[in-house]
Amino acid sequence: METLKDLLEIRGIDYEFISHDLQIKTAKEGAEYFGIDPGQTAPTLILYTEKGGLCDYFALIISGDRDKVNFDELINDLQFDIVRLATPKEVEQITGCKIGNVSLINPDIPTILDKRLFRFTHVYGGTGIQQTTLKISPENVEELNRVVAFID
Repeated sequence: METLKDLLEIRGIDYEFISHDLQIKTAKEGAEYFGIDPGQTAPTLILYTEKGGLCDYFALIISGDRDKVNFDELINDLQFDIVRLATPKEVEQITGCKIGNVSLINPDIPTILDKRLFRFTHVYGGTGIQQTTLKISPENVEELNRVVAFID
């Protein structure tokens, strides 16, 4: 988390780290805990993809008010051959974090960002550390990640 804090400070980003006793596992739990709209929760999912026989990993930052991720849409829109959620082992290898703690900010991972997040002044998501949440503007999430695509 120190690396994340350093990046935020160097870039002059307005943010807040929020420590909490509860292990937040779902968007609903996060929304209830912070007293926010479920859409302000911004879980980061790691996707395994294949395109033309080559595999890669992408971060997908979605709005917590989505019922599910439409993998067929991602395949069509981004022209992948295969898209699936990364396994827990793959997530840890790619991010250094366990599922449920993946940071909103991953500058080294190509990122797909949900446009729904831009309805809000702030979103809440992972820091890479259990029981610590990052509150940040969606514009800063876009600025600090290597965004390669958006979903509607």
